[in-house]
Amino acid sequence: MTRFALTLEFDGTPFQGLQRQKHGPSVQQSVEQAICAVTGEDVTLHSAGRTDSGVHAMAMRSHVDIEKDLSPFRLAEALNAKLRPEPVAVTACDVKPDDWHARFSCTGRSYIYKILNRRAPLTLDRNRAWHIRPELDARAMQRAAQALVGLHDFTTFRSAHCQSDSPVKTLDRLDVRREGDWVLVETAARSFLHHQVRSMVGCLALVGMGRWDEARLADALAARNRQELGLNAPPHGLYFVTADYPDEQKIFKESIE
Repeated sequence: MTRFALTLEFDGTPFQGLQRQKHGPSVQQSVEQAICAVTGEDVTLHSAGRTDSGVHAMAMRSHVDIEKDLSPFRLAEALNAKLRPEPVAVTACDVKPDDWHARFSCTGRSYIYKILNRRAPLTLDRNRAWHIRPELDARAMQRAAQALVGLHDFTTFRSAHCQSDSPVKTLDRLDVRREGDWVLVETAARSFLHHQVRSMVGCLALVGMGRWDEARLADALAARNRQELGLNAPPHGLYFVTADYPDEQKIFKESIE
């Protein structure tokens, strides 16, 4: 039995999320079916994060245990062939120790949220960004965002369906910047609550539009009340970017020294 780590890139538009769902297609189902087609084995895919319907991933780390003797290169090539034409790709594949786990070994996760801030409608980026027409003040959003960085009770920014044992999380980073018509929100933490990123972005957008003053974001956090949430951003602007692991950070450090 070999444990393979897969790096997955996917467009979440046609899926009901990453995890298997009873009511529609999922990324997990597509990958597991592709593995079965290649190996003849029924397997379970484990991933670093969970994504909602419509959320995308640039580099979702996952793992699967396979009995068939395959090299990482052959497995990745075969899976990509079976996954077509679905918008899912295996961009990297390697062998891991049996105690390595895509979810439980992960020490950090990062996301980016993309807002296209212009009057004209979306064409190429439809279903891949949140379209906001009013001018956004990205500098005000950046200033307000810093109130959320650090250890806090994020009940206000937590979905009512969140299964986490505690609303207390440490947010390592929350940065907002403008690049032309794009307003990009980048965030990182060891883990996130369900809808936390989208909830934070939605409220930051209210600050950017001038509908909230900067201090109101801190007030919403302090309230610890979901009723104080101003807006939950739509899923299609959200991208899972990276998952961090201690062993991989060590390898990277050694490679550059």
